[in-house]
Amino acid sequence: MAGDRLSWPGLLKWSLSYVDGAGPSRAISEEERRWLAEAVEHHMMVDVVSRMREIALLMSTPPAVLEAQGITHDDIEGLLSELQVHVESIDMANDLHSVGGLVPVIKYLRNSNARIRAKAADVVTTVVQNNPTSQQLVMEASGFEPLLSNFRSDPDLTARIKALGALSSLIRNNKPGVAAFRLANGYTGLRDALNSENARFQRKALSLIHYLLSESHSDCSVFAQLGFPHLMMRLASSDDSGVREAALGGLLELARDTTMGNRSLLAEHDRLRRLLWGRMESIRMMTPEDLDAAREERQLVDSLWITFYHEPSMLRSEGLLVLPGEESFEQPTDVAGRSFEPMRQASARRAPPVGRSDPGDETGGGMILLLGPAPDRSNSQGH
Repeated sequence: MAGDRLSWPGLLKWSLSYVDGAGPSRAISEEERRWLAEAVEHHMMVDVVSRMREIALLMSTPPAVLEAQGITHDDIEGLLSELQVHVESIDMANDLHSVGGLVPVIKYLRNSNARIRAKAADVVTTVVQNNPTSQQLVMEASGFEPLLSNFRSDPDLTARIKALGALSSLIRNNKPGVAAFRLANGYTGLRDALNSENARFQRKALSLIHYLLSESHSDCSVFAQLGFPHLMMRLASSDDSGVREAALGGLLELARDTTMGNRSLLAEHDRLRRLLWGRMESIRMMTPEDLDAAREERQLVDSLWITFYHEPSMLRSEGLLVLPGEESFEQPTDVAGRSFEPMRQASARRAPPVGRSDPGDETGGGMILLLGPAPDRSNSQGH
């Protein structure tokens, strides 16, 4: 049976024979179980590809024709949402181009409707996440340019945020993508995002900043020259805990750089000291529940203090760095990176076709922060 050509009508007839009540039931053998699973998987795959082809054909239809047929913006947004579900499988994501759907999705990034632009960016995010093949296809289909344009200047904030999420997924572990981002001076867009008042936009921008800093020390100099240390110090006192932790992590990355990044922070020595004292005072006033939730922030503040002043922070001496019941540790080698370990592991995996989650969630997930070596312990006290 396993070698038979899989047929949906045949599968239905075979399945009904077990429930028609005409004869005694029997246990399904392991071979039959495998055949059933293969048949269902085969049918679903063929059905999804066919549906993706239908959606691609509709999205390729001129807007005037769609409008004449009564197709609304809401209908298009719904089709894009359906398509996003289909391409959660890496195999389906890679098939999107072959069925003619990738180019129409990219064209929708320039649609006059902001919700459609945002949803098209969502589809691109899902297609390229942890997927080098689709990253290359999107780059070759000129998908980078409209994403960068929307990120920088889309009048709709949601569309800007979605474009940044797609860009972040597109260029991670993608050297041509990172090179294109640098060449197009995408840093200015990141600076604008940090200057916004939207915590979600700030978190996504800080996530990408962490990745770029970890990939190249030359970026530390660029970020320093563009005034990012000053912005990060401001955001390190944000009311949003995710923004605070990400900003502190960025400052720690710059502090450990031996070039311009470190010198730019030294130039703001007094302000940085006041910032760290302020964060430590805030931590001292936290309730036990808030202290538990702020574990990463406590570690980041202590790491920054040791990096600059070569001595333990008062969080250690007052027993606020490692609370009762928490795992004890020496000077952490990758404090901020450990905060985002689940996403780092996801980026490293290249699993067979399975569903994938959004790379940059609403709380700053998706950060890939690879810190440099810990400070020389010979310069530290209290260990």
